[in-house]
Amino acid sequence: MSLIVLGTASHVGKSVTVAALCRALYRRGIPVAPFKSQNMSLNSYVTGDGSEIGIAQAVQAFAAGVEPEADMNPVLLKPKGEAISQVVLLGRPYKDVQIRDYYAETDVLLAEAVSAFERLRRRFGHVVVEGAGGAAEVNLYDRDIANIRLARCLALPIVLVADIERGGVFAQVYGTLALLPEDIRPLVVGIIVNKFRGDAGLFASGAAKLEELTGVRVLGVVPYADIPLPSEDSLSIADKGHRKTGSPVRIAVVRLPRISNFTDFELLEQHASVDYVPPGRPLAGYDCIILPGTKNTVEDLAVLNRAGTGEELRLARERGVPIIGICGGYQMLGNRIYDAGIESETPAEYRGFGLLDVVTAFSGYRKTTVQVRRRASGPGPILSGMGEVDGYEIHMGETERGALPEAFAGEGAATPDGLVFGTYMHGLFQNPGAANALLAYLSERRGVPFEPVTNPGGGALGATASYDDLARHFEEHVDMDAILAYFTDGTSGA
Repeated sequence: MSLIVLGTASHVGKSVTVAALCRALYRRGIPVAPFKSQNMSLNSYVTGDGSEIGIAQAVQAFAAGVEPEADMNPVLLKPKGEAISQVVLLGRPYKDVQIRDYYAETDVLLAEAVSAFERLRRRFGHVVVEGAGGAAEVNLYDRDIANIRLARCLALPIVLVADIERGGVFAQVYGTLALLPEDIRPLVVGIIVNKFRGDAGLFASGAAKLEELTGVRVLGVVPYADIPLPSEDSLSIADKGHRKTGSPVRIAVVRLPRISNFTDFELLEQHASVDYVPPGRPLAGYDCIILPGTKNTVEDLAVLNRAGTGEELRLARERGVPIIGICGGYQMLGNRIYDAGIESETPAEYRGFGLLDVVTAFSGYRKTTVQVRRRASGPGPILSGMGEVDGYEIHMGETERGALPEAFAGEGAATPDGLVFGTYMHGLFQNPGAANALLAYLSERRGVPFEPVTNPGGGALGATASYDDLARHFEEHVDMDAILAYFTDGTSGA
């Protein structure tokens, strides 16, 4: 049997709930796979065979004790402009589409998604399905392949997750259920109230009132827990302020408009004060500046140029501040970017920030998606201390290094002093060796003690302890017997 987890809105905790369920089942020896038919996120992951999926489904797969694969997220939308997204189908680039044209693809994409689900169910026996956004988007019912149309195809029991942290939970739940289509509403077998602050027992009367209003059982009230897991999408950046370490070491990650894979820095967040700094804000006072990945290098480069970020970077370089570019950020640090009309509408050449003597060309609709293991080979105090690291590449465009030293064996570039370097490797700073090399240098420069990172933890995909903590927290506050019934004999536990 399988189960669908829908939400009353975006960011209510669907992804975490699915991860918790997958881990709870795994801990009981029940094989299970996660599934999300359509995800929209710039935080993605590369599987062992080079397929690209949403990072949330990779997290859920690791929680389930299985390797991530394309069938777990058959449709991934990656916004790259104001009204255009790249569609990744079954792990591979499919096409760029205008949002107004995307819905013409609905029937084809839904069929692909249902086929992917059936393949998972045949192989694993059980699947936990995650919806997208809010379930009751009534204007989208005829083309909602992540919620309503998928639920209609699969006809599985549904658990509805609501977020009490922002208030209005009664309206969220009651309104969502009231607006669901008549054939979908009876499939809802339970409600989970998520992100409760304080003693969850204080909401007992509220849970009873929800059941009275809706006729649907409240399966649990889950308190807010700061368990470090990789962030699903850009909505999570607003939560970053809650995770300050108090460390005197300050790192600026430039918050690009189309920032991607900022999960790269979530281990650093546990050990330094990491700020996501919008374009135009001063970068003085930071010990290190990172230009992260982006879905549209040339458009985000234009935004930074208008905001004066280039001058801020040049001043930081004069002060000896380390500047690191990851993926699109690496491309921006170079001298020039040639675009044959892949990133922008027409062919053009763009000036980069000129801090690395490299040139990038977007010459075709080709994407590199590969897992990598490399040894840091670049000069300077940071790269020389990293050793061998794991990561993954997700990028369009190719970069020529010129005469600069490589940052890593076969890839990247670094200045001769090693204080400016770029790489296509996502996940670099999820490696304790890389994080320690950077933080040790920054701590020494600031004259403060340094305590080494001993394990990935803090948001790393393979952080087993975090998945176990999540499962235990979930099990403590949710009626697992009722949920487990859907993965054993297929009957309701209500």
